[in-house]
Amino acid sequence: MTEPSRILPADTTAAALLERCELLATFSSRDDGLIERVNLSPEHAAVNALAAEWMQQAGLTTWQDAAGNQCGRLEGATPGLPALLLGSHLDTVPAAGKYDGILGVLAAIAVVERIRDSGRVLPFAIEVVAWADEEGTRFGRALLGSRAFAGTWDPAWWELQDEDGVSLRQAFLDFGLDPERVGDAARPGSDFVGYLEAHIEQGPYLEDEDKALGIVSSIAGARRFLITITGKAGHSGTPYERRRDALAGAAEAIVAIERIARAAQLIATVGHLEVRPDAVNVIPGEVEFSLDLRGEYDSERDRVWGVVQEMLTDVCRQRRLKWTSVQTHSAPAAVCSERMRKVIGEGIRSTGDRRPMSLFSKAGHDAMAVAEITEIGMLFVRCEGGVSHNPEERVTEADVAATIDAFERAVLALADAAGAAER
Repeated sequence: MTEPSRILPADTTAAALLERCELLATFSSRDDGLIERVNLSPEHAAVNALAAEWMQQAGLTTWQDAAGNQCGRLEGATPGLPALLLGSHLDTVPAAGKYDGILGVLAAIAVVERIRDSGRVLPFAIEVVAWADEEGTRFGRALLGSRAFAGTWDPAWWELQDEDGVSLRQAFLDFGLDPERVGDAARPGSDFVGYLEAHIEQGPYLEDEDKALGIVSSIAGARRFLITITGKAGHSGTPYERRRDALAGAAEAIVAIERIARAAQLIATVGHLEVRPDAVNVIPGEVEFSLDLRGEYDSERDRVWGVVQEMLTDVCRQRRLKWTSVQTHSAPAAVCSERMRKVIGEGIRSTGDRRPMSLFSKAGHDAMAVAEITEIGMLFVRCEGGVSHNPEERVTEADVAATIDAFERAVLALADAAGAAER
C-alpha cells in the first residue's frame, strides 16, 4: 500500500487527474494487484488523507465527518452561505476498476481549484465530499456515508457484520469514530443549493451514440424480492404428469421475468438461486430466487411487479405449485431536478456537443441519499464497452478533459443564474 505522503502536484488537467486515479488504485487491501478498498479500513483512512491534501491544495478547508466522509469547503462571496455540494465516492467493489466514484471526486476537486485560481467569487459556497461507503462491499449495506449525511441513518445498521464478524459499531470504533456521534454527520437541506456528481456511465449507451458525456434524468428506483416456489420433492423416476417440480416452475418464471422486463424497458435481474433438497436424483421441492427490479419511474416499476405476480400465479397454477415473496429492499427513484439537468446540459454543450444525450442511471448512487435533502444532478462519462465494477474499466484522457470542462461550466452556470436572480 502506498503511503499517503506521495502527493502529486496541483494540476487541473485531465492527465493529472488520471495520474491521481492511478495513485489511488495503489491503495488496496489485496496483494494480487487488484483493487479493493472498503469502508472504515486502513485503505479508507489513507485515501481520505490523500483526498484531504488535494482539497487543501485546491483551497478548501477540510474535515472528516462523523461517518467517515471526507469533506472540504470553499467559501463564497460571504462566509456561511449555503453550498453547492460536489462529490462521489472513494470506496470500491472487490476487484474494482480505477474510475467508478474516484473520477467524480477528483473532477470535483479540479473544478474547485480552477474556480479558485480564476479569482471568481461565487454567490454560494462550494463543498466537496468523498463519500465513505457507496458500494456496501464490507457490510452489505450501500450508501452508509451519504445516508448518515442526509440524516437517514438506521440504528439497526449497527449490528451489521462483515465477513470476519466485525460489527459496524466496532468498525467505527476501530477507525477512530464515535458511533454515538454519527448523527453529527447529518446536514440540513438549508445548508445546500444542490448536489452535482460526475460518474462513469456503467453502461454502453454513450459509447453507442459516440458521445463523451450525458445528462442523467433519474437514478433507478429498485425493489428486491426473495421469491419461493414450492412443489413436492420426489424420486427422479416420477412420471412428468405427476411431478410438482419447483425448479422447472422457477426456470419458466425466470425466463418470463426477463421477457416482461424487456418489453417494459426495465431492468430485472435474478442473481440468487437456491434449490432444495439439491440432489441429482431428486425432483426439487422448493426453489428460492432473488429478483432485483429497477426502473426510471417508480410507477412503471411497480406496474411491472404486478405483471410478474400475475405470471407467477399462472405458472404455479399450471404446474400445481405455490409461490410466496418477501420484499427485502425498496428505494424510490431519485429524479434529477430540471435546474440541475439544465446546467449539466449547458456544460456539455460548452464542450462542443450541441445535442446532449439524456439517459437514466440503472445503477444506484450516493445522489439517491442526498436527494432526501436537496435537489440533485448527475453528469455521466463514457466508459469503454460500458464496463464497470471490473479491472477493465477504461476512460480516455479526452473524455476526462471534457468532464472537467463541462462540470466547471455547470457550476458557473448555476452561479450565473443565482447572480441574475439577485439583480
